[in-house]
Amino acid sequence: MKSKKVLVLGATGNLGAYSAVAFKNAGYDVIAAGKRKSDNGFYENLGIPYFSIDIINKSDFECLKGENIDIVANFAGQLPSRDEYDPQLLIKSITEATLNILEFMREEHIKKIIFPTTPYDLFHLHGTGHPMSSDAKRSFPLTGDHSVYAIAKNAAVDLIEHYHHEFGIDRFIFRFFTIYQYHPNAYHFADTKMRKMPYRMLMDKGLNGDPITIYGNPERVKEMVYIKDFIQAVVKAADSNLAGGFYNIAAKERVSLDQMIHGIVEVFSSEEKKSVITYDESKPDTLQSVLDMSKTQIELGYQPQYSYIDMLKDIKKEMIEEPFARLWNTKEFYENLYSEVDKE
Repeated sequence: MKSKKVLVLGATGNLGAYSAVAFKNAGYDVIAAGKRKSDNGFYENLGIPYFSIDIINKSDFECLKGENIDIVANFAGQLPSRDEYDPQLLIKSITEATLNILEFMREEHIKKIIFPTTPYDLFHLHGTGHPMSSDAKRSFPLTGDHSVYAIAKNAAVDLIEHYHHEFGIDRFIFRFFTIYQYHPNAYHFADTKMRKMPYRMLMDKGLNGDPITIYGNPERVKEMVYIKDFIQAVVKAADSNLAGGFYNIAAKERVSLDQMIHGIVEVFSSEEKKSVITYDESKPDTLQSVLDMSKTQIELGYQPQYSYIDMLKDIKKEMIEEPFARLWNTKEFYENLYSEVDKE
């Protein structure tokens, strides 16, 4: 039987790169596409063609006409955490670009799209402590640097729903919090400033044996999904014969702040110099928001494999091996690039 062909947009980014490799390993014909002019030969080494495409420009899709693509997995678009806040660019790269993709799919008779959305579309349910349903009514936060991002994602999802009902395009909309993985660039924008990601700072503290303080209630839990569980769901969506819908992606286990920090010390600290853990419950509690993934398990057969400790061990392994260095460069490169950034 002829293998299906999948186009991975955003293939030079975090989710796209792992997904493209996962599709290849699962037997799909893969086309990788990213905004970068070059992938530095990363995909050529895997037998995957790479195209430079800016999804904001509809004309850029012309080079893909006639490729007989069956599925589009779109992981492209701006992120508030990766780029300086630009609401107009968020609308262009998420909402308008999604329309470009859907029009390309309609013209090329491509009948399935995989698309990530944001849990900020359920912001009104955050902090309740109750697992949020995949099919809960969507909304958006009225303030903050994720407000326009959620608006853009909601509008993109509405367009996908229209094309599903009007043109029969199956859609698999994935909702998730942070997807944890090793990337050599440990920096992102938070509150409009470039900073080191909190979980990477904690790992550094563990490696250095520095003391770590847990703020607020240590029993508050987080959804900590590992990239290698996420790509399992992506491939299962491609395999599915269903029309799709909304699917929450959660982890094998929810992790409390206490478990999170003790796990980091267990995996990253040496026996000779272990980080000392202290508590300061006078500080505000972290937001506790969790997702109900039962629909994803039932309809897609998604069963996350990585425990929290397994995830940390694999991240530590990839820190050493740097499997995507040819595509993303190395940790040393980014540490030098952001040497002047406030890391606290």
